[in-house]
Amino acid sequence: MNNQIKDRYFPLWDLTEKIIQCGVEVHKQLGSGFLEIVYKDALVHEFNVRGIQFEREKMYEIAYKGKVLPHKFYADFVVFEQVILEVKAKDGIPPEDMAQTINYLKCSDCKVGLILNFGKMKIDIKRVIF
Repeated sequence: MNNQIKDRYFPLWDLTEKIIQCGVEVHKQLGSGFLEIVYKDALVHEFNVRGIQFEREKMYEIAYKGKVLPHKFYADFVVFEQVILEVKAKDGIPPEDMAQTINYLKCSDCKVGLILNFGKMKIDIKRVIF
């Protein structure tokens, strides 16, 4: 793929591909049918083995007119300090999961989000650009 096209339409391509490779390996080993927490734990193992920097359950506060609101957001992972990663184990990725990822992108400095859904026979991957 042309680098200009990659940079414009698929920002952080190289980083997101490394994350996706981890997800594919986890799905290859575990298949579908487990709870999200199992896939998250397996991803932690894959990230550690591959030397991928991540933070799990990253908390984000929302400020409104100079005041921090009581509700906090918790992204499943922030990987490479630049990519929000949400892990699902559902039949599909509904619009509310996309909206949730967009919310995380809005309150973080991240511009790219990934949703990895392990709930089907084949891993479902969505890229979200903000």
